[in-house]
Amino acid sequence: MVRKAKSEGLPLSCDVSAHHVHLSEMDLGYFDSQCHVIPPFRSVRDRDGLRAGLADGSIDAICSDHAPVDEDAKQMPFGESDPGTTGLELLLPLVLKWSAEAGVALPAALAKITSGPAAILGLPAGSLAVGAAADLCVFDPEAHVRITPDMLKSQGKNTPYIGYELPGRVRYTLVSGSIVYESVG
Repeated sequence: MVRKAKSEGLPLSCDVSAHHVHLSEMDLGYFDSQCHVIPPFRSVRDRDGLRAGLADGSIDAICSDHAPVDEDAKQMPFGESDPGTTGLELLLPLVLKWSAEAGVALPAALAKITSGPAAILGLPAGSLAVGAAADLCVFDPEAHVRITPDMLKSQGKNTPYIGYELPGRVRYTLVSGSIVYESVG
């Protein structure tokens, strides 16, 4: 429907969560509460449709859908657990994973989380330019990071990706030219 609306010239944008780009109902296993998100994970066909929409530009942006949940709320049975998952710290690695799997060039993939969303919102951000704020993430796309609860900085340490090894180790984060994060090791 988004693809059709865009072909008719309707002014709209569309995003997808990084989790929905990679996971499907098949990842629920025995109803693992770490996979309890809203909207719920759908079929592999639906997931592949989201990936195709990203690749052809029908879907403009990838979001973190950062919704951390307290540990106690995720220890409940699936149907009783709170929906949500930590996403902010995993956005870059999941975008890099999608880029490699889908054969999407790194600049185009990064635009889905930087300049693309900024342009949609009319913000002077998401790109490098003389005189612009130096809001940067310096990362090593070849380095991998194993996802563990203690490496997550969010309130909730819940994610379906615990134990995964994902590409893209962040080395520095700068806001207005000042280092606000530096990796150790």
